[in-house]
Amino acid sequence: MALALPAADAADSVGSPALNIGIFAAFVVFTLVIVIRVASGKKTAAQYYTGGGAFSGRQNGIAIAGDYLSAASFLGIAGAIALQGYDGFLYSIGFLVAWLVALLLVAELLRNTGRFTMADVLSYRLRQRPVRIATALSVIAVSFFYLLAQMAGAGGLVSLLLGINGELAQDLVIALVGAVMIAYVLIGGMKGTTYVQIIKALLLIAGTFVITVWVLAKYGFDFSGLLQAAADNSPKAGEKLFEPGLKYGKSLTTQIDFVSLAMALVLGTAGLPHVLQRFYTVPTSQQARKSVEWAIWLIGGFYLLTLVVGYGAAALVGPARINAAPGKANAAAPLLAYELGGSVLLGIISGVAFATILAVVAGLTITTSATFAHDLYKEVFKHGEGSQEQEVRVARIAAVVIGVVAIVGGIFAKTQNIAFLVALAFAVAASANLPTILYSLFWRRFNTRGALFSIYGGLISAIGLIIFSPVVSGKPSLEPGGPSQSMIQNTAVDFHWFPLDNPGLVSIPLAFFLGWLGTVTSKEHNARKYAEMEVRSLTGHGVGEAVSH
Repeated sequence: MALALPAADAADSVGSPALNIGIFAAFVVFTLVIVIRVASGKKTAAQYYTGGGAFSGRQNGIAIAGDYLSAASFLGIAGAIALQGYDGFLYSIGFLVAWLVALLLVAELLRNTGRFTMADVLSYRLRQRPVRIATALSVIAVSFFYLLAQMAGAGGLVSLLLGINGELAQDLVIALVGAVMIAYVLIGGMKGTTYVQIIKALLLIAGTFVITVWVLAKYGFDFSGLLQAAADNSPKAGEKLFEPGLKYGKSLTTQIDFVSLAMALVLGTAGLPHVLQRFYTVPTSQQARKSVEWAIWLIGGFYLLTLVVGYGAAALVGPARINAAPGKANAAAPLLAYELGGSVLLGIISGVAFATILAVVAGLTITTSATFAHDLYKEVFKHGEGSQEQEVRVARIAAVVIGVVAIVGGIFAKTQNIAFLVALAFAVAASANLPTILYSLFWRRFNTRGALFSIYGGLISAIGLIIFSPVVSGKPSLEPGGPSQSMIQNTAVDFHWFPLDNPGLVSIPLAFFLGWLGTVTSKEHNARKYAEMEVRSLTGHGVGEAVSH
């Protein structure tokens, strides 16, 4: 059962519902027209999954930023900084450093080795069927947690803008977002989704920049003055907003939980399948590197802006109003926009946030449907013999199913802080995917048993620890709407035994260990296949060819 929302009288007076609906509708219509125009005609598997690998480095770099800068980056982090100060900004730092780790270690090598999905890489020199099945389960789990975050953000955001307080109405909003997402994917495939992500990235960065300049202008472009105002308007936190420990310094357990969170954030991006799949949409390694340059500048610049947006919300809106709004911490940025520019700016910024959610969930849905159709249907069930038409049809059906599951999950998670929910997705990705990716690319001895031990061990341990953690059961939130709030309404039902909110500290090292253990206890070794993979990963030779069985 989902958590009951507190009364949110403020929602009735925030902005103009008619204006907000108009902006939302205009964006949806505009992007759907673009999707239809750029993605019309019959699609092959390559066109549906990767846009035919026809995007330039600049286009792909902007789209990567659009895919990576999710609702957690805009809504969740702004709210976390407004309520938790320095500890909230740690999300921004973690997400940015994680991107650098992904690029330096795996991005280009994966792009050169795979064709459509992450499983193409992980199964390249191992036994296809068991590794593809394991990888598919992992991709689905990671995507599910990430989709929860985006759908939760959509429910809180639109509920705030339309003055919706009832749970049923918010559930209908989440269902509407899911329906639009499914339409993007079914109509446009990767090509249409990419253009939506490009538009969304440009709008998001521009909108955040406008808010940043506006906030600084209110304090004479004196950042110290802004910080002092944030402390003065946060009576419970005060100067602690600028010091480590407001959230993660309360006890030894919370300090250890921060280490666990940091591990998940820094290592998780390198295992996120929907981000890594973007590297299959460019034609050459040179364009892949160029896309990396664009993505780093855009993502890094954006996260610097979140610092001003978060403290601006604390200074001009205040924690009391933020926690009283639907979506709680996730409403900080829209409330700040309303405080600055009234209904018009609120509608524009919220439209941008809505675009952010739609673009990211569309990318997640493409990746997960590709996993169902390419890895499970064609490679496992059809033994690589299915036609492209059948494969694309299965991908479309899978997209609808994934959309329905995302809607149901978003309804249950709609009051959770979305930056925190994304951190859980990062923990599962870093546990189930990253060890296997690194071992596959860099360890000559690695074999099928090691891959299965690593994937299943990381996946089961991460999800298991989440289930038996305070996130699902146990303690109520230390702050209204904070990330530690139980997903179960009745907190008297306490079955947690794992004390940390994030499982990364245990599940990530365990997955690396299990990958090593499985490998050394198996005699399987294919030196020729590893040599082929090494040459292919470093040179890009053979990119686009089907993975041999």
